[in-house]
Amino acid sequence: MQNNDLSNAELHLWEIVQNNPQKIAKMSIVKLSQFAHVSTATIVRTMQKMGYSGYTSYRESLKLQDRSNSNFDVLNDADDKIKSVITKNEIEMNNTLHNLSYSNIEDSISMTKQAKVVYIFARGLSESIGQEIMVKLQLTGKYVEFHADPNIIKTASKRIKQDALVIFISLNGNTPELVDAAKSLSHHDVPIITFTTNPNGQLASLSTLTFMGYMSKTNYFPDYEVRSRLPLQIMTRIFSDAYSVRTGFARQ
Repeated sequence: MQNNDLSNAELHLWEIVQNNPQKIAKMSIVKLSQFAHVSTATIVRTMQKMGYSGYTSYRESLKLQDRSNSNFDVLNDADDKIKSVITKNEIEMNNTLHNLSYSNIEDSISMTKQAKVVYIFARGLSESIGQEIMVKLQLTGKYVEFHADPNIIKTASKRIKQDALVIFISLNGNTPELVDAAKSLSHHDVPIITFTTNPNGQLASLSTLTFMGYMSKTNYFPDYEVRSRLPLQIMTRIFSDAYSVRTGFARQ
């Protein structure tokens, strides 16, 4: 999000917010409205344009920064355009962590332990994440196969048995070949774990267990499908690390 996309009132508000983070963190939306001389609607609209779900979401991110003393030098030095880039990633990280369910983590570990074979399917930029999970699970002694070729995914999904586990990694949750595979697996009652950011995607509805990340609406490459996989990376890393801990592989 660039500042030239903001109206004059929104730009005025954003400048005040950026220059007074410690005060803003303690203000309600009403108090901020009075402090900045703008309407509450302007506040909500500005925060949404800057990548937050609303004022509360922005305020919570400020509180998190304050508790962790994360006053990064790069934010102090950067101009507003670069700050918005950094903030976008921070929002995705914080909201993805907020979406995590402890029961999902534990259930995913149990499902992975019980599976005789783990299959990982991913396409495009998500393939590197799938390969990383494969290596980490293999290091713990798990038999894992990773596939990205659509023909192999289509064929393999028809032969996988119920004692296996399939992990899908898909940002939009609607990748055609992955959806077709999930339909076949679901029909044969094969357990499925999906890492995605789209709660309305077909993969989510077909999965046994779903990890739902948060993806910002801001896209710096609007003409191409190269959105950041940060939410997927966060969730899969937590899953892999938690599995290592629960299986006793990690020495702490």
